[in-house]
Amino acid sequence: MNRIEDLKPETMTVQQKQVFDQLVAGRGRILAPYRVWIHSPDVASRMESLGTYLNKRSNLTQREVEIVILVIARHWQSPYVIDAHVKLGMQEGMTREQVEAIRDGKDPKLPDARGADIHAFAAEIVGGAKLSEERFAYFAEKLGRPTVAEVLVTLGYYTSVALAMKIHDMPIPGQ
Repeated sequence: MNRIEDLKPETMTVQQKQVFDQLVAGRGRILAPYRVWIHSPDVASRMESLGTYLNKRSNLTQREVEIVILVIARHWQSPYVIDAHVKLGMQEGMTREQVEAIRDGKDPKLPDARGADIHAFAAEIVGGAKLSEERFAYFAEKLGRPTVAEVLVTLGYYTSVALAMKIHDMPIPGQ
């Protein structure tokens, strides 16, 4: 049962309508999590700015963003996000075996050191362990502080996406 309550344009506040129009103008449609967040237009607007930054202008490649998203989607067991990002991960060059390993909480054995380090960092954070000084120093040196910051924020942003889709019981398209 889908719990998303879509707002009709005639029932939106002025601010909701402005944010809705902004979202549609930028992407051609309103993406699923924004259908949740539009109820709080300030949140929707700010999440759009952050999401656009993370997906289009961050230090992370799109493939690296997909690695992080799959780690957090698995953690929150969000079927909608997992399904969408398994497909996107493969579009970004990961093999089915690699995306399925991440989805299943296993080491995807990524061939590039940076991708492997990003996966390890995200998985360790999501696993709940406090990073030791040695592990933090390793990630800070290998990835750089800007990448460490962006992986952390990507985990947070996609926690919001995964929870919005999970709590609102968003059905997987085509199922």
